[in-house]
Amino acid sequence: MPLVGGIVYGDKYPYILSVGWWIAVILLLIGTYILGRKYYVLCKLYGAVVFLACFVLGWTLVSVQLKQAEYIFPNTEKSSTYRITLTTKPEIKKNSILFRVALRGEVLKDTFLYNFSEKTFLFYFPKDSAAYSLKRGDELLVCTRLSPPANNGNPDEFDYACYLLRKGVSGTAYVRAGHWCAIGCDSTLAFRQQALECRSRLVALYRDMGFRGDELAVLSALTIGDKEELSESIVETYSVAGASHVLALSGLHIGFISALLLFVLSPLWIRWRFLKPFLFLSVILLLWGFAFLTGLSSSVVRAVVMCSFGLLSMLIPACRKLTLNTLGVTAFLMLLFNPVWLFDVGFQLSFSAVAAIVLLQPGLYGLLSVKNRLLRKAWGLVTVSVAAQIGTAPLVMLYFSRFSTHFLLTNLLVIPLVSLIVYAAVILLVLTPFPVLQQLFADVVEIPLRMQNALLRWIEQLPLASIDRIWVDIWDVFLFYCCLLLFCRVWMRRTAANVYIALSALLLCVSYHSYAFITDAPRRSIVFYNVRGCPAVHCLADNSTSWLVCADTLPDVTRLERSLSSYWSRLRLERPDVIEGDCLLPEISVRNKTVFYAGKRICLLYDDRWGNKISDVPVSIDYLYVSHGYKGDMQELVSLFEVGTVVIDASLSEYYRERIISDCIRLGIPYLPLSEKGSVHILL
Repeated sequence: MPLVGGIVYGDKYPYILSVGWWIAVILLLIGTYILGRKYYVLCKLYGAVVFLACFVLGWTLVSVQLKQAEYIFPNTEKSSTYRITLTTKPEIKKNSILFRVALRGEVLKDTFLYNFSEKTFLFYFPKDSAAYSLKRGDELLVCTRLSPPANNGNPDEFDYACYLLRKGVSGTAYVRAGHWCAIGCDSTLAFRQQALECRSRLVALYRDMGFRGDELAVLSALTIGDKEELSESIVETYSVAGASHVLALSGLHIGFISALLLFVLSPLWIRWRFLKPFLFLSVILLLWGFAFLTGLSSSVVRAVVMCSFGLLSMLIPACRKLTLNTLGVTAFLMLLFNPVWLFDVGFQLSFSAVAAIVLLQPGLYGLLSVKNRLLRKAWGLVTVSVAAQIGTAPLVMLYFSRFSTHFLLTNLLVIPLVSLIVYAAVILLVLTPFPVLQQLFADVVEIPLRMQNALLRWIEQLPLASIDRIWVDIWDVFLFYCCLLLFCRVWMRRTAANVYIALSALLLCVSYHSYAFITDAPRRSIVFYNVRGCPAVHCLADNSTSWLVCADTLPDVTRLERSLSSYWSRLRLERPDVIEGDCLLPEISVRNKTVFYAGKRICLLYDDRWGNKISDVPVSIDYLYVSHGYKGDMQELVSLFEVGTVVIDASLSEYYRERIISDCIRLGIPYLPLSEKGSVHILL
């Protein structure tokens, strides 16, 4: 826990302690240890110092990792020339092509300034034939402007900037067409790049066997962790049915493969006991070989590390049973290796699920005595599923705002199919030297894949398959886990004091959630969001009703909903009514892109409809919302409107944005640039 606390603190306030401070901490540890050995009453002091040292260690480790991603950006708006190397395959986006690149250095006046600490950036290229020809390993000279990771400033949005820094990405850049040229190709591949290349070859092998569509996508995700082929529809199906965890190659799949290897090798160590340690080490090596085939993704690496510690502990008689201590040691060592894993959703879900199974499953299993062997296995699967669901449900609701109600049915049907598919895929790959047999067996493997997808689509269509738009915050989750631990303590030691403490914690949890529920009630207001592609004004009522008045004739409402779904869930808003043209309602009216709501007038300006117009008396406008498409200036609007505040959308180009800001300053009109301030919420 102190290591975790130090990592969380260091992520918020990164700072690297000097060598002198570390010497002082080490001396303090040694001194308190010696005193604790001599004077028993000082043992608690030694424990406190150990806690402090672990906190400082976590703080320092995460600070060092975050500092490595820092980059000093030039204090200029001008573009510069850089030498880069493309380190990943292209990722096709909606409007661009994304590459992960290594920044080799900057070119100044025909002089190359080598960057000794190569930084990682995300570069976006326009979709053209030249960009499509780029591949991993190409070296380029690009003329662009580097930007640090930044968020849009919308309420409750995903912290993308912090996510990139934790992944070691220093910044982003957009390279315009014709502003780059290829200068060579670095054919050498790093170790992880070689692993990714192996994974790509396996996907190509699956495709050559005849797998297509959702079957190819699910097989690639289940067996080698490749999710590029997954469509939005199949991802949504698995999410609603509560089976998203099977698409994320992690502990479940590693457990299946480990069980298969142990089953195959068990006759050897039963016959020759002295071979058991060597066979266990062989299983661990084979698991790491499998991790290499999957591209060494972080989720697989974590699962293999966890399984490796579990296998090693089985060699020690006192540690053969998985306990919270074993789990804690595993987490401690993994966080020492990579402290930012703590913030990975997969890491949190994996350890919370395993911890809940260790704590809750034995008690749940003992509630019912089943004599039939088959029913006993099914009851064990049910109790494991319930325990894992209890452990992961708060995190799932926190990150995905969803709870799948049919998770028991899903796990009972899907887990056997997943194990069958994983084992069949292993046999399929073993048959590679025999292409005819492999092709015949591929047709057999496709049957459980089709069956699994069909079953999950059926579960998705069941009534109340999932409860969506659930809102909980980080404190709700923290208080829930506190309550869970306290009630587990009550289960193990039924004393009045433990019951009082657990019930008090439950009361605190319910009280906090009730308070947040009341304070987050929607209020009549207007909101301007900073979401590119959908300039709009959001008019909120005192209840769950709201209206989204779009400035563009073809708004990207889906992108807006995706960016703001968490915020709307917190306010318990229904899906906003989208208004694209003129509208006349009792609460709101829109005419000629002018919104009348709660006594306020908001004019949405996205074209030149007001150009060359004159008016004897200026019309009073509370908010003038200027977005992409407007090419004029503020001077020509002064004779038409008496503007209270100008809201400048981020969709405007930098030239027009600066031009409108200069006009506002000259004319003395207040302005709100959304690209700098983020979203603006105005209570009415």
